[in-house]
Amino acid sequence: MVSTPGSSGSQAAERAPLLRTDPDDDESEAAKKYASVEVRTVSLVDQDDAETSLEDIPDHKRQLGPLSAASLIFNRVIGTGIFATPSVILRSSGSVGLSLVMWLLGATVALCGTAVYIELGTGLPRNGGEKNYLELIYRRPKLLVTCIYAMYAVLTGWQAASCSVFGEYALHALNPSEPPSPSTARLAGVLCITAALFLHGTMLKAGLRLQNALGLFKLFVLVVIALSGIASLFKVKGFRLENPPKNFEWDTMWEGTLTGGVNAFVTGLFTVIWCFIGYSNANYALAEVRDPVRTMKRAAPLAMLSVTLVYMLVNVAYLAVVDKEEIVGSGRIVAALHFGKLWGVGAERAVSVIVALSTLGNILAVLFTHGRVVQELGREGVLPFSSIFASNKPFNAPFAGLFEQWLVTSLLVLLVPPGDAYLFMLNLSSYPLALINMFVSGGLVFIHLPDSALPKGLRALRASYDWHPPFKAWTPVVLFFFLSNVFLVAVPLVPPARGYRVYENLPYWLHVLVAWSISFGGVVYWYVWCVWLPRRGGYVLVRDWVRDDDGTPRRVVRKVKVT
Repeated sequence: MVSTPGSSGSQAAERAPLLRTDPDDDESEAAKKYASVEVRTVSLVDQDDAETSLEDIPDHKRQLGPLSAASLIFNRVIGTGIFATPSVILRSSGSVGLSLVMWLLGATVALCGTAVYIELGTGLPRNGGEKNYLELIYRRPKLLVTCIYAMYAVLTGWQAASCSVFGEYALHALNPSEPPSPSTARLAGVLCITAALFLHGTMLKAGLRLQNALGLFKLFVLVVIALSGIASLFKVKGFRLENPPKNFEWDTMWEGTLTGGVNAFVTGLFTVIWCFIGYSNANYALAEVRDPVRTMKRAAPLAMLSVTLVYMLVNVAYLAVVDKEEIVGSGRIVAALHFGKLWGVGAERAVSVIVALSTLGNILAVLFTHGRVVQELGREGVLPFSSIFASNKPFNAPFAGLFEQWLVTSLLVLLVPPGDAYLFMLNLSSYPLALINMFVSGGLVFIHLPDSALPKGLRALRASYDWHPPFKAWTPVVLFFFLSNVFLVAVPLVPPARGYRVYENLPYWLHVLVAWSISFGGVVYWYVWCVWLPRRGGYVLVRDWVRDDDGTPRRVVRKVKVT
């Protein structure tokens, strides 16, 4: 069993009534009012189990070690970005030198985000990720922030864009001479996530082994690319080019800086930051990590420092082999240009295999973690049929949560029309993450602020969090991460420069509108479920604890008629 110094304050809050108005009310009252809704306080199922909390996970449930935790992060971060986006970033920056600076800025944001999520994960080592942190920070009204987050978790097809990419590159690897049709590529993508569903849903250990193997494969491939580029740079026999590019000569390195203007620079920086997204992926499954505090403090920095190092070296390798103008002017994946220069155009099929396998690892990692987010929402009693989503039966895995993610993702892959489909699905999964990170890090900044920086009225509120995690990020790091996410939320609202279109046929702000609409849907769901229906039905909502057959505790929300 695991308990943490940072969990004492949150345990007391979890046992409070669902909807409470005045914190100074007598806690011994059996019922309280929220508007016209009575909400009763209930005790734990076992009165002797006074320390029951969501950290009470049976030891046999903790199957993830440091390698698996690091693999969850590594596989989530490395998808197709490092193979395809360097050309976009180089075009946005205008010069080789500035593009490398942009990659360093993106790495800085990612490492700050890693520190933030290590603090939150070690303070609340549970499944669910941001759900737990938002509930800790935004406590009133009860369950409002949970309902909003649930809408994102359930309705966003987090793997839809990756499935489309997998289908395209897997089919291209099978037949490089003929581009696959969009419908065939989509079907291949659905088959991929279907295989991932059955792996993680019925053969947990086999799925984890494949996921870990793909993480190591990605690392191996990126190291090979990095070493081959460095070998070419130093004119090692077998890697020497007849006409090597002059990208690193000082006179040409900064040539063309900001030729696209500030707007292009901001767009490129936005792309760089998203190449590093995934540092919080292990936080979604911490209840299944062995010794989660110790593991998080080691695995997360190891994974992200490894990613940062190989990303920088791979960019150097690309630029050591391929001329800047060729990278900017070609519509092909940069990795294909790199392999083609060193080993001939026949290596293009190898690049397709690499990208497909890299994307498969990404799909496996995201499905594994987000299926557990849905399960945690089931444990909360927030979702309809919560007992089904909360269960690990019959394969000792959250099959219902994984199935829900499979269903939404498959529908998006099959139904979203072609053209702008990939970019829209990508933005629709990435923009909500910026919103969530902004609110999480903003709340953590408030918790970190010293008394001298707060008015007297807010000092008691800040002190009420009783936040003492085993690891604490430096406050300027948290602040920088918060501001970077404000930037990510605000940039898509700025109209693009003349002549530049985000989408071919859709308005540039559509994914922003959809994301905020999901938030509003969460508010509506909360009001109907927690306020309107109880008023009309004459019942109160009661939260209680139960234990599943495997010993895992969860909360159940029940309806109790008012007499």
